[in-house]
Amino acid sequence: MFKCDYKNITLSFNEFHNIEPKDMPRYGEFCLLELKDGRYTGGEWNPANYDDYANKKTTAGDFVRGTGDSVSSEEVAKWHSLDRYNPSNCLEEEDMGLINFGVPGDDVYSVRFDGLKSFEDGDFPKSEQYCFLILDTGNLAAGRWERYGKKDGAFIYAPALASYSMEEVWAWMPLSSDDIFEAEEESEKERKKEEALNRNPSTDQKLLKYGTDIDVYYEKARKKLSKQYPWASITQMKKSKPWEIVPNHGKYVFAQTSKGYRDEILIDEWKDGSTTDEFIDFLCEYTKESVQNSNPEEKFKYGMDIKTYLDKAYKNVKRDYHWFDRRKIKGRVDYDIRRIDGEWEFVRDYGRSGNYYICDCGSAEKFIESVEYDYREYALMTNPVVASYDVPYGHVEVHGWNLERYRFDKMQSGDYKVEVQAGDRVTGGNRTFFITPDCFEAKTYGEFLDRYLEIVPGHSFGLHKKDLLSNRDLKKFLGF
Repeated sequence: MFKCDYKNITLSFNEFHNIEPKDMPRYGEFCLLELKDGRYTGGEWNPANYDDYANKKTTAGDFVRGTGDSVSSEEVAKWHSLDRYNPSNCLEEEDMGLINFGVPGDDVYSVRFDGLKSFEDGDFPKSEQYCFLILDTGNLAAGRWERYGKKDGAFIYAPALASYSMEEVWAWMPLSSDDIFEAEEESEKERKKEEALNRNPSTDQKLLKYGTDIDVYYEKARKKLSKQYPWASITQMKKSKPWEIVPNHGKYVFAQTSKGYRDEILIDEWKDGSTTDEFIDFLCEYTKESVQNSNPEEKFKYGMDIKTYLDKAYKNVKRDYHWFDRRKIKGRVDYDIRRIDGEWEFVRDYGRSGNYYICDCGSAEKFIESVEYDYREYALMTNPVVASYDVPYGHVEVHGWNLERYRFDKMQSGDYKVEVQAGDRVTGGNRTFFITPDCFEAKTYGEFLDRYLEIVPGHSFGLHKKDLLSNRDLKKFLGF
């Protein structure tokens, strides 16, 4: 690493340019900026109209600092390149105290910065603080500090969260405050104020007349529900996102909580009433559907032996997926009936990992359907593809997505499946469909397509009967 002491370095910037059509940065050049109000920041130059910029007709554009974070050229008084300088040679000198970027002089506009800091000394920027950076390569940069934890983060410098990690930065120094940083500072003040208020929260006796144990209120709601649903339990009720009693603005309230992206607790306070009885009535209505879907007589109508349910699912799948042998997936995924938090549940068990997933199915039939779905997926996975045919097509748009693939696969068993893939500039996805044997019982290719398009309808997946009917290669591939 560099030999000089960053604490003793003064940086002098001596080649500032005015914002003028004939003297703008190169497209994409990263610059130190002096704003018209005297503050300093940075950004990558992005002209509003490249042709006008190239012909030196305008200064319109933005200096981009990140996604949704930029400075208009109208706010900037002067710019100084950061890309064109690398002070590595100077940083190798132990007694270095001043580094000039550009040639200083009496008639040269200069700005000096000192007070560089380092992560190695345990110094960290404040959240959303925009900083000047010297990278460990010697390059100059700037970025906004994005905190990921108490002692972790990165400097965002361009859209799509392009960033410099802590490990890439040799030294840093805060630049001027801006709206984003000031908003974060205000939020931090509010968070600290909220913490102070919530250290000794008050209790509204009208709202919380049974104390601050939420299960007391759930129990009273359960008793009401049990008149209509005798099997009602608190565990069933809490399958809907549970309510809590938490301090908020200095008093205990009913609320639902979640974590923000910085692990802060977000509180959604119940505000549909002001009394205990109103909340209990609300809780009954809120949890009713979860309780309705937990009737053990409907859920376990075929008994408590998981094999009964799995046999029914296997029999249904085996009709069309004749090659499927469920013994091949034993140990990879298994099912069970277990008591979880006092309630019997259908459970999907992920082998030796010890992880499991509660199948929240309100009836035996729905659980069997979920197993059938899993069996069908595994059936296709265990049937190797021996030949493929990609259907040719022009530009096909499907509900705003562009069709990217429409592929028929012949599997080792002699059966067929089709994969459809589509996407836009941001995201995409694909679906695989098994072509059921009854489609191939058709007497003609046209009749086959009628049955096939009930599985993969043209209005949903891009190609209609007219697109497929004239395709002789596809017709031959499918055996017609």
